[in-house]
Amino acid sequence: MTAATRSLLLILGLFGLGLVISGAYVLSRGPERAAGAAAIGAPFDLATTQGARFSDAGLKGEPHLVFFGYTHCPDVCPTTLAQISSAFAALGKDAKIGALFVTVDPERDTPEALKDYLSSFDPRIVGLTGTDGEIRAAARAFRAYYRKNPPDASGGYAMDHTGVVYLMDREGRFIGALNLERPAADVAKELSAYL
Repeated sequence: MTAATRSLLLILGLFGLGLVISGAYVLSRGPERAAGAAAIGAPFDLATTQGARFSDAGLKGEPHLVFFGYTHCPDVCPTTLAQISSAFAALGKDAKIGALFVTVDPERDTPEALKDYLSSFDPRIVGLTGTDGEIRAAARAFRAYYRKNPPDASGGYAMDHTGVVYLMDREGRFIGALNLERPAADVAKELSAYL
């Protein structure tokens, strides 16, 4: 056996061993992980604009959309909330579905500010806020990203944030990211499958 053949067999053997180890690791993480499902929506606990507490347990019973943003957002947030409102209108006012708008800017987004801001959108959209630590924990639960940018000359600032709309089923399980860049009737048709 030549040195090149021995090297090739060694490489193939190590590759095979790597596949066995990685397969065992994936299977050890359970069927949900093995299937590639992301752990989205882990436990969180925030405050509503009414001062009540809302946790991951509140997602059970009806499907929910979850979106992270802030009231001073110039474009993405109002557009997304308007798209959610249009889809909910297409479903009808009696459709049992909810949406959560989680602020990433609790410094400015007080419960009162959130309530006022959301009054322009479908009433099934609930504003959530909390302490910095509670917001960070909720963002981690949804694998969401946000970051405060340095203030400008006037002291104002923008927030970078994830623009994903998370679709959760009636059991509070993550289904996938909802595509709102299509007609509201098409979004409503997709959502109706989970009602």
